[in-house]
Amino acid sequence: MTRSAEMLSYLPFTRPTIDEETIAGVSDVLRSGWITSGPFVREFEEKLSILFGGRQVRVFNSGTAALEIALRIAGIGAGDEVITTPLSWVATSNVILTVGARPVFVDIDPVTRNIDLNTIEAAITPATKAILPVDLAGLPVDRDRLYEIANRHGLRVIEDAAQSLGSLWNGKWIGSTGDLVSFSFHPNKNMTSIEGGCLVMTDESEATLAEQYRLQGVLRSGYDGMEVEILGGKSNLTDVAARVGIGQLARLDEFNRLRRDLSREYFRQLDRPEFHALGLGLPVADFEQSNCHMFQVILPETALSRAEVMEKLHELGIGTGVHYPAIHLFKLYQSLGWKPGDYPHAEKAGRAILTLPLFPTMTTADVSRVTGALLNILQS
Repeated sequence: MTRSAEMLSYLPFTRPTIDEETIAGVSDVLRSGWITSGPFVREFEEKLSILFGGRQVRVFNSGTAALEIALRIAGIGAGDEVITTPLSWVATSNVILTVGARPVFVDIDPVTRNIDLNTIEAAITPATKAILPVDLAGLPVDRDRLYEIANRHGLRVIEDAAQSLGSLWNGKWIGSTGDLVSFSFHPNKNMTSIEGGCLVMTDESEATLAEQYRLQGVLRSGYDGMEVEILGGKSNLTDVAARVGIGQLARLDEFNRLRRDLSREYFRQLDRPEFHALGLGLPVADFEQSNCHMFQVILPETALSRAEVMEKLHELGIGTGVHYPAIHLFKLYQSLGWKPGDYPHAEKAGRAILTLPLFPTMTTADVSRVTGALLNILQS
């Protein structure tokens, strides 16, 4: 790190905001003697249910577990196909493989960077059982069009809304409508439970299934009744994590408002002739529906690689991320038959996308620091 960078604190691409009241609450849980799933898990689920209009909600130890269990609830398994995007965290398609099904990728819309709904119907076969879209960086996929396609073909929709807690569609929270909707509470999300996630479901029978899948298939009744009807795993959330989630949930609106304000500042500073001349690609400027989970640019083709740009920013005390490489180009997926050139828009984004710092305690001065450094690097 250079001497000038040493004078500034390191600016990571994300940082969770945990307040003292939440820290004190976690201490109370630890002192209580009940630290695994218990009263705070139930309270967390109840508060989330209120958020989603009274729908059934169950929490898990990760968003990945919630997504996998959604597939199992939908009855998806060996021989089935699930249409999804190649531009996401690899968990999105890994869970499809985990339940024995096959992901069927379609390319992204190069503007929204979400799944291209215009390409979905051509990918539907007799084996297709569901569509699994992703709201990249919190920008919602067009739910009206998505469900029109799914309903016309009799398909389940499993929404990977890991990044879109607090995003809206037609004025309603993502998760308050729809089929099976999965969220993540990973530390890089708009709110966290350290690790964790939840699944919003359509009815109580699915919620019961979710409970079975998350804890060894067990159903309890009375004081000593126990039965196992299906094979479950272990993906329950602890009360410690739930207490963090409860504290975070109370501040979610505040966090999202601050993220939107910072995103507006990014657009104000990046939507300038200097960056246009360089060919820097900006995301969709949606401050009404998106929760502004991440601010991602598409780097122009220059003499510098993305890795070199990231290294130079790091030397200046600025952290960045890559969200995400194109899934089908990982060795695992190429071994299953995918190859370079299959999804050109996703591949282009996967090569050049760069996540800039964005979290609630940032300032407009921090944004200026990032954009100024990026401009100097790209012009060098």
